[in-house]
Amino acid sequence: MPKTELLGTLRALAAADVRFVVVGGVAAILAGAILNTRDVDAVYALDENNLARLAALLARLDAVYRDPAGRRIEPTVERLRTQRVNLLRTGLGDLDLLQEIGHAWRYDTLVPWSTWEQVENVRVLVLGLGRLIEAKEIANRPKDRAALSVLRHTLEMRRRKGLPT
Repeated sequence: MPKTELLGTLRALAAADVRFVVVGGVAAILAGAILNTRDVDAVYALDENNLARLAALLARLDAVYRDPAGRRIEPTVERLRTQRVNLLRTGLGDLDLLQEIGHAWRYDTLVPWSTWEQVENVRVLVLGLGRLIEAKEIANRPKDRAALSVLRHTLEMRRRKGLPT
């Protein structure tokens, strides 16, 4: 995903006052890992106010589910409340909205393991690299296994420099 789309997506989520934690490839890159990613992954809070803000933002971004059959399925509060994984295409790029990662780690579980990061002029909550590695080990998908050596190396470099992990 080009940097402008990444920043645009993060900026839009933050400006809409959506409560979310950045996870996945973007979290790894923000921690200093040299990886490539095609989307923004975020775990979002499931309270009704947050769901309403998120659904309203997604409508403004003309978001639709990435559907292999080519159907136009729009996200709604009900879908965001009930679907564990929401793979979306928006006017700013692809956005994967997740209710949980790892061992059923939801937003409230992830917050203490996350740090606030300034990404240009956007302040976002980002999952710590140690927990991100753990989540990828749990997921155990081929793309996660492929990234683990880079993530572990980045974690070791952060520890040596005394940076948050």
